[in-house]
Amino acid sequence: MEGQLCANVDISVRKPPGASPQSFIALLKVHRELLVGRIRNTQCLIDNLMKNDYFSAEDAEIVVQFPTQADKVRKILDLVQSKGEEVSEYFIYVLQKVTDAYYELQPWLDEIGYEPSESICSKPVVNTDPVSRYCQKLRHELGRDSKFVMLYAQREEMLLEEIYSDSIMELVSFNNESLGQVGQLEALFDDAVGVINEDGETVYVYGDAGIGKSILLQKIQSLWARKELDIGAKFFFRFRCRMFSCFKEDEAICLKDLLFKYNCYPDQDPTEVFHHILQFPHTVLFTFDGFDEIYSNFDLSSVPEICSPNEPIHPLALLVSLLRGKLLKGCKKILTARTGTEIQKNIIRKKVFLRGFSKNNLKEYTAMFFRDERQRALVSNQLEANPNLCSLCSVPLFCWIIFKCYEHFHSMFDNHELPGSSVTLTDVFLLMIEVHLNRSVKTSLLKNNIRSQAEMFKSRKETLLALGKMAYKGMENSFFIFEQEKVSSANISEEDLQLGFLRTVKSYSGCDSQATYEFLHVTLQSFFTALFLVIEEKVGAKELLEFFNECSSFETAQPTCLRIPWLKKHLAGENPFQNKEHFNFTNMFLCGLLSGSKQKLFRHLVSPAVIKRKRKTLITYLAESMKSHLKGFTRSRLTSYNQVQVQPNFVWMLRCLYETQSEKVGRMAARRMHANYIKLAYCNACSADCSAISFVVHHFQKRLALDLDNNNINDYGIKQLQPCFSKLAVIRLSVNQVTDHGVRILYEELSKYQIVSFLGLYNNQITDVGAKYVAKLIEECSSLEYVKIGANKITSEGGKCLAQAIQKSKTMFEIGMWGNQVGDEGAKAFAEALRNHPRLTNVSLAFNGITTEGGKSIAEAMQHNNSVRIFWLTKNELDDEAAMSFAEMLKVNKKLVNLWLIQNRITAKGVKCLSEALKENTTIQEICLNGNLISQEEAKAFENEERIICF
Repeated sequence: MEGQLCANVDISVRKPPGASPQSFIALLKVHRELLVGRIRNTQCLIDNLMKNDYFSAEDAEIVVQFPTQADKVRKILDLVQSKGEEVSEYFIYVLQKVTDAYYELQPWLDEIGYEPSESICSKPVVNTDPVSRYCQKLRHELGRDSKFVMLYAQREEMLLEEIYSDSIMELVSFNNESLGQVGQLEALFDDAVGVINEDGETVYVYGDAGIGKSILLQKIQSLWARKELDIGAKFFFRFRCRMFSCFKEDEAICLKDLLFKYNCYPDQDPTEVFHHILQFPHTVLFTFDGFDEIYSNFDLSSVPEICSPNEPIHPLALLVSLLRGKLLKGCKKILTARTGTEIQKNIIRKKVFLRGFSKNNLKEYTAMFFRDERQRALVSNQLEANPNLCSLCSVPLFCWIIFKCYEHFHSMFDNHELPGSSVTLTDVFLLMIEVHLNRSVKTSLLKNNIRSQAEMFKSRKETLLALGKMAYKGMENSFFIFEQEKVSSANISEEDLQLGFLRTVKSYSGCDSQATYEFLHVTLQSFFTALFLVIEEKVGAKELLEFFNECSSFETAQPTCLRIPWLKKHLAGENPFQNKEHFNFTNMFLCGLLSGSKQKLFRHLVSPAVIKRKRKTLITYLAESMKSHLKGFTRSRLTSYNQVQVQPNFVWMLRCLYETQSEKVGRMAARRMHANYIKLAYCNACSADCSAISFVVHHFQKRLALDLDNNNINDYGIKQLQPCFSKLAVIRLSVNQVTDHGVRILYEELSKYQIVSFLGLYNNQITDVGAKYVAKLIEECSSLEYVKIGANKITSEGGKCLAQAIQKSKTMFEIGMWGNQVGDEGAKAFAEALRNHPRLTNVSLAFNGITTEGGKSIAEAMQHNNSVRIFWLTKNELDDEAAMSFAEMLKVNKKLVNLWLIQNRITAKGVKCLSEALKENTTIQEICLNGNLISQEEAKAFENEERIICF
């Protein structure tokens, strides 16, 4: 809007050479109407003119009497000009200094080249603009609120800057295909990258529980408060979505109250500030954290669609209207939710997937957490030796828990190792509970507390039971906020609160006098719920399996959050605001707590007979569930394989099985699968899930195909797949953040067993180093027939190694190199590999920077090849000269069936040569030339040759 105003008014001031300095009085006269149209705040001008005795009280009274803002500005200009040059210059000086209030005039000030005189610079200017004051107050309060991160107990805080570490943020399409990583946080709002819907206004950030969504928003808040986030936002309003659950069904507020009462209230003229926000919505940034955590019975379908910012209505309706752009259209919005919360595409502008820590991120976080070099080296060595633990540490929350537990026990005993190689998430949370309880125990000055975990839990059984009961009651209703009354009725004492499992939160309800609480994290509430189900003896089979049943009808996509047209339709009878990941965590922890290895711990808390009964109920359910779980999945018959395509929720089933740590359960699951090709693509599996996958897969007796494409496996996950490499004949790991280190593990393991036939590594982070390991595998493993290694970072060096390995291999059937950069040198090496190769059938060297020189080498070599049927050379730099070489090849090679030359630099001249060659070749079925330098008019000359495809 400001830009348009500036463009419509000629504000240039040209001074002829040698001219005397322009009069400030004359300047105000020349640009009078521009100033009248742009000055929206007169009080700040009056205040400063009075403060410097340029205006009297009488002058101010005269100005205030005028009814409109424009008339007030005209009167101020009249008075200022009547008082001389100094007052006129000071007037302009105020406009320059108070940029927040008069930002629409800054281009004009730049254009006239105004530089204040020394005498004017000595005059004070005070910003009394209510909008500017409010922006300052907002920055101050948000800076204060975001400075610290609350840790274990409420008495322990750490600076955000000392605990925040970058993680992998990936821009994705609506189909979750990668569009590149986010380097700087400003890129979230940069329209040059990642925009998937021009009409959407919301940056949708999603990821698993504990992956770092909330702390990311806190970091953005902190940067904005320090003016280090340059995105053009003057206002920042943040909301935690779970707090909307606190509003009663009959509550109604207007947008102004939602913004000011639940964020920061203006000290001066709230009406003027709100009017400014309405007039300039593009200067507003909203963050809505945890959209999936809203729980409400409020029926939004009964509310008429509204657009009025002044009409009181239910806060959830306001939230929906903001997200839809019906209110404050043009404002910036970030919405976070857990993976699986499906939101309709029309509100989303960008979609960002949080993947957690990369290997380098984890190293940086370890260095940040452990400042002592010796301790840091000790932790790093233990992590390196334990891929399972590394995988858990790729989730920031779990990493923090593990590190804090290590730090605590190390300080107590001066010698403590991280958990063992088969550590489960249940182990980690039990360790966390133990640390909390240990912190509350008084120790003598001369010796540390050495009570065992079992003794510690036994001594605080009543506390654990009280917290568990409250967690369970909340979990039943997907409720995460607890008022003081609920805490008191659960018999949770003040001493229990000091343990740090619960923290106080700001309430959005009217009960500000009473404290409101939540668990430290939603996963901790899930853990306490599972703990209650185990140690409460009265819990029967129905209650024990309650949350499994909640998830049993939840196999494909998770239900949406809101019952409104712009979100996908929810299942009949479902709570429209519900995401079920917290139930899945509860089920997983239940399996872990009832595992055989935990019976020793719980025999002090509940009778062995009760544990045995509950364990039997759970194992029986898992067996039946595994059988029924796979019944409805898509199955297909492939050559030598019976494939089953599982759904994302199946990963939770595997996680539950792994938490039991029962080999018997693992064997049972393997028997029930009745398939030897397990397709887990697009299932949101992370590196830690590879332990669960191996836990089941290594029990298969025959060879197996495993498809893990488009997940978040990375190098740590590959390490955890080691137990099942002896069974894997097909392994697909495309789009999984795999680096050269992961490829090295694959080479070392797969070369041992010599059974792999298909290796998929498309779109990872593999360089020439990794390419050399793949080349060695091709050379040494005669069973390997298919290699897909496109869209990596392989240059001519890696390309040569792969080509030479293929030349030696007699079994390679297909090589996919799309999207690397092997160039002409790599192309020449592949040309030699193709020459007289006995079996290679499908070849892709598309998008590899190959020019005419490389193309001619390939064409010449193909004259001596009888095996290749399909050749992709799309998106290179091949011209007519290369096309002529391919034409000559086609006169000799009568085996090639498809030749793809899409998006090169071939003109009609080159096409003509190819068309002429087809007169001598009846075998080839098509030559695709779309996207070359051929006009539709020129293409008409080849209409009679159906095998030439130009458009």
